[in-house]
Amino acid sequence: MEPRSEEIVAGGAAEIAAKSAVGTTRERLGMLTLEDLKAGVAASTIDTIVVAFTDMQGRLLGKRLGARYFLDADVAHRGVEGCDYLLAVDMEMEPQQGYAMSSWDRGYGDFRMLPDMTTLRRLDWLEGTAMVLCDLAWHDGAPVVASPRQALRHQLSRARSLGFEVMIGSELEFYLFEETFSEARSQHYRSLTPSVPYVLDYHVLATTYAESTIRDLRNHMERSGISVECSKGEAAPGQHELNLRYSHALEMADNHTVYKNGAKEIAHHKGRAITFMAKPSNDLLGSSCHVHTSWWQDGHNAFASDANLFSMFIAGQIACAEELALFFAPNVNSYKRYVAGSWAPTSLAWGHDNRTCGFRSVGEAEGLRLESRIPGADANPYLAFAAIIAAGLHGVENNLDPGPACTTNAYESAAKRFPATLREAINRLEGSTMARNAFGDEVIDHYLNYARIEQRLFDQAVTCYERERLFERT
Repeated sequence: MEPRSEEIVAGGAAEIAAKSAVGTTRERLGMLTLEDLKAGVAASTIDTIVVAFTDMQGRLLGKRLGARYFLDADVAHRGVEGCDYLLAVDMEMEPQQGYAMSSWDRGYGDFRMLPDMTTLRRLDWLEGTAMVLCDLAWHDGAPVVASPRQALRHQLSRARSLGFEVMIGSELEFYLFEETFSEARSQHYRSLTPSVPYVLDYHVLATTYAESTIRDLRNHMERSGISVECSKGEAAPGQHELNLRYSHALEMADNHTVYKNGAKEIAHHKGRAITFMAKPSNDLLGSSCHVHTSWWQDGHNAFASDANLFSMFIAGQIACAEELALFFAPNVNSYKRYVAGSWAPTSLAWGHDNRTCGFRSVGEAEGLRLESRIPGADANPYLAFAAIIAAGLHGVENNLDPGPACTTNAYESAAKRFPATLREAINRLEGSTMARNAFGDEVIDHYLNYARIEQRLFDQAVTCYERERLFERT
């Protein structure tokens, strides 16, 4: 039996062709071919291969393989096993029930991690180490459709059937603290010292204080095949943003994931801590993941040449955001970020270069795109991108109209509101026919189970808020 699914192979070939068609395939420092890897192993400059995939929570999970074993065992084509419980655990890696694909009753067997060799790269911040990202398949070769990378592949295939390739750029905000992760943990993540003690939005002097770490982030990413546009200070003490160059949607999700994991590893090496929590503290602004999307056809931005297409795409975002909220805001904490006047949107209004709106039209000509300001920095990029594409397809297929652009303060507008809690997001997804039509029952049921578990675990927890209010005074 062939270990690699024909569907996955076909999908990979389509992505390679798509990258070439929209001009994103380029020689990049740090990206490797199989022949490059063989040469690196022979020269003893590469000794370790991280073989990884992205789980529901957006984390990289996998194995470190000896580089010679990777080559000798033909892992590039045969893959390696991983326990299927990895897509059925909570943040603490505790197995949770209710998943159709993995349970105690099913014996917690394996799936196969199949390397996508177009993602092979050096990890510049780890000595002698390369990484390859994987798709997941069952032993019969069928793809694990509920895995985040497959969810995104499916939506890209749907867009491609209409003749479009999807380009995306994601902007991640984060907080940089002077404590190590170990010190932050021992302090229960409270009273941490921000890298800069005041708001540093666009400040050159203030960002210089953290430049030893942020420069390492920029340079290590560049030398690992991830093109960086810029870094800047953000709107709260110790908050920063580093922007990657836009790319084909799957490549962007891969780069986003590698960067997010690498940023924490680099911070660890520098004796500092980084968090991508949506809302790390009551007195701090939330951290976003602004997603810029455009659809391309025949090597050109179709939004720029077809105003009606762009309008329908925007309308789809507005129509579907409530039903797909879980894919933009996957945790209880995610919803603490949506506060009026905080730069995080609360409404589903759209506008031209209007940062109070949930959706912001920016750029012109080939650079025209829609920025979704809805996702937080804790979003899984594969799922968030898949949801944006699915919403856009819904708008196009149903010829939707977004209505007039908001030209005032969207926080005070009459526009629909984004769900305010995870519980509300669950209810919206439970009743969504659109989501099931776009993703399929298996995917929606899988992530509904995830969300219900997250809500139940939070409901059972005793929080600092409760102790501080009630310990003495109740």
